[in-house]
Amino acid sequence: MPTFLYIDTAGETATIAISEHQQLLAIEQNLTPNAHASFVQLAIQKMVNELNIPMNAIDAIVVTMGPGSYTGLRVGLSSAKGIAYALSKPLIGISTLELLATHAATHEQVQKHSDSIQIFSMIDAKRMEVFGAIYKSNKSLILDSQSIILDENYLLNLLNTGPLLCVGNGATKAKEIVEHPDLYFMESSYGIYELIKLASIKWELNEFENIAYSKPSYLKDFYQIPKKIS
Repeated sequence: MPTFLYIDTAGETATIAISEHQQLLAIEQNLTPNAHASFVQLAIQKMVNELNIPMNAIDAIVVTMGPGSYTGLRVGLSSAKGIAYALSKPLIGISTLELLATHAATHEQVQKHSDSIQIFSMIDAKRMEVFGAIYKSNKSLILDSQSIILDENYLLNLLNTGPLLCVGNGATKAKEIVEHPDLYFMESSYGIYELIKLASIKWELNEFENIAYSKPSYLKDFYQIPKKIS
């Protein structure tokens, strides 16, 4: 199995990591959202130096494509593209919503209701909006990634189809709207091991991004609050 460099700046915590043979070798994390840009290159350099791994020994660059933080996604993908291009290595893009669905597979209700449960991956997009996608337990898509306004009717309609597990930091919003015996919540997020798992699958399938044309999955336009005129 190959050696991968991971760049995940889609959320509040940025993660840079290196794996080999699906084993994690090193990981660095930054908890300051506005400092991801300065963190990425320093973290990569630190890890390759400590591991004594030359950059050209890395077989692929793995990056989260979103949805997530607008600025964070731009930082991560531009860094990943630059490294992949410079090293002539493939670029592997991973959906943050698919990562959440992979994380949800460990939940007891997914094991219990594997034939009927729906996995609703949810990333907080402010107010009552989430970036979401809905999967079956085998991770085949029921609803592709999109911006969704949560309300009681929306969730109850989904529950008419079968049990529903909401996973991700958007699950807190759903928890405040509806109580139902078939509605479950997993408010934790994915981690490096979900990234390693999905990256390995995409490597085996030769599913690589076009370095020149790939773009982050923003799902909606960035809106900046206008500055007040003094």
